[in-house]
Amino acid sequence: MMSRFRTTTVALVAAAAGFALSAAPAQAAPGDVTTTCASTATPAGYVDVNWGYSNTCGGQNFAPNIKQIKQLTGLPIGTVVQACGSTYYPAGWVQTSSYYSGSCVSFPNQGFNNNAWTIKRVS
Repeated sequence: MMSRFRTTTVALVAAAAGFALSAAPAQAAPGDVTTTCASTATPAGYVDVNWGYSNTCGGQNFAPNIKQIKQLTGLPIGTVVQACGSTYYPAGWVQTSSYYSGSCVSFPNQGFNNNAWTIKRVS
């Protein structure tokens, strides 16, 4: 009986964690960072800022399968953000530089080409 209870509890906790990672951000404040499974599209007004691996999102070979996304909507003009090049930045933002970042590797064997940029809000 206790073993069945533990198994059920672990399954429920794992399901809740998976939902928390894959759910779309709900009313995030400007600048908030949320973690989501890589299979979830980055919403409008957000950029990817970090990639990683988690058992929660499945996958094999420790390939990147989670990403952190940052809410840009509402940030003041002049704000500078470091973002991964795995998603486009929204209108009103411009790229000021590009570079390689180990935290922006979004797939295995990506190489060392520029995969990140500095962006600035201009309007």
